[in-house]
Amino acid sequence: MKKIVLVSLAASTLLLASGWRIPEQSSRSVALSGAYVANSNGADASYYNPANMAWNDDVNLFEMDLTYINLPRLKYEGTVTVPPTTYPANAKSKEEQFLLPTLFFSSKDHNGFRYGLSITAPGGLSKRWDSPLQKMYAEEFTLEIIELNPSISYKINPKFAVGAGLRVVYSHGKVRSSGTIARDMEGDTTELGYNLAATYKPSNKINLAVTYRSNVDLDVEGNAKLYASGTKLYDGGADVTVPLPAVLTLALSYDVNKDTTLELEYDRTYWSKYKTLDFNYKSPIPAILYPYFDKPISKNWKDSDAYRVGITHQYSEKLKLMAGFAIDKTPIPSQSLGFELPSSDAKLYSVGFEYKYNKKITLGMGYLYDSKEDRTISGANIQGMNGTFKDISAHLLTLGFKYRF
Repeated sequence: MKKIVLVSLAASTLLLASGWRIPEQSSRSVALSGAYVANSNGADASYYNPANMAWNDDVNLFEMDLTYINLPRLKYEGTVTVPPTTYPANAKSKEEQFLLPTLFFSSKDHNGFRYGLSITAPGGLSKRWDSPLQKMYAEEFTLEIIELNPSISYKINPKFAVGAGLRVVYSHGKVRSSGTIARDMEGDTTELGYNLAATYKPSNKINLAVTYRSNVDLDVEGNAKLYASGTKLYDGGADVTVPLPAVLTLALSYDVNKDTTLELEYDRTYWSKYKTLDFNYKSPIPAILYPYFDKPISKNWKDSDAYRVGITHQYSEKLKLMAGFAIDKTPIPSQSLGFELPSSDAKLYSVGFEYKYNKKITLGMGYLYDSKEDRTISGANIQGMNGTFKDISAHLLTLGFKYRF
């Protein structure tokens, strides 16, 4: 049930952005809260805006980053109704910690063309609970996504360039729940998509950019084990589909002076494609399991918006300083919010720097704090919740190494 894992996981979150998307992939992007499209330059432009590779220096550029992610324990205060009984369900999730490496490359000029490559983790999630009621839904939900993205740019004239890339997306997921009714699923898949970009320079101080990353349907097939009262009732093939949604970004950067650049950015993530979670099995499952594992579940997520601002200041010949702020809206309605995805609207705060060690090597660091609002759930909810999620947050620390050759 390789994809089953992913689909259920798609309802979880790494708590970094709307749904389970992770916009921040390089030290500079982390330092700017993701406001890094119009003013992207260097090797990581191959991912954020391949059109901008056209204005890179005429050398080969390489970047390697390592991101540490910490997800502190969050609280749920309230009840859960498992008809016909309502139970007290105060609990804390487990703390989560991860290390994510990323790589970027941008080539020299080849008759107006530049070639790029990025290896990133554009999405992911993890949420684990020890408490009995929460474990019924999310003892463990983990999703890992790796994207290989070869890209190309072409400078049409000194003011306008375009770019494009191929998205090769690999996903691996695991989902476990325990209780009277339980499941154990794991699987992976590889799917394809594309990305497009364009940048226009109306003056030497202004960049206008637009990028689009296509939707990628994660169509997973694998094996599922389903249990009732400790007895395995199904062990066989299953499949499910969940979208990795399209993202449209509009951005503007402005050189306030020769040392300082301001970027404004708007993202639209098309989560509304995620309407239903529907598992299919290679053979019929027992009737007792149907309401839990085979009945389509309404999700009805909404398209979400993010607003980002970043500022870059060249403090000295060797030292560059950066800071950012973003507001990121959740796509998940209260009715389909679950313990595997306690998401809410977020504010992001970030800082960072780059230090030019020598003519070939630059070192960077970015830190981001993601603070989500408390969220109260009441009324109709697929998991019978009536309570409040509190202390939802995340920390990212990214170290970067850049090399010119």
